[in-house]
Amino acid sequence: MQGAKGKILHRLKIARGHLEKVIKMVEGDEYCIHIVHQSLAVQSALKKVDEVILENHLKTCVADSIKRGETTKAVGEMMDVLRKK
Repeated sequence: MQGAKGKILHRLKIARGHLEKVIKMVEGDEYCIHIVHQSLAVQSALKKVDEVILENHLKTCVADSIKRGETTKAVGEMMDVLRKK
């Protein structure tokens, strides 16, 4: 998972940078629309984190569960995640 872990950490650091910018903008009483645009960047960065994590999960944990005959459990977990989106 080191490759995926590196990608995940990279994307989280991007999100953190965007969030720190949002905080500074609010503290500096910047124009609301500019703050919203930066907030959307945070959300986009976090969405990309989720995508990398889910892709890795499908390739590793889900594939392993299916090989062990635990397809129903694996599909159930994924459906729970999708319902929360």
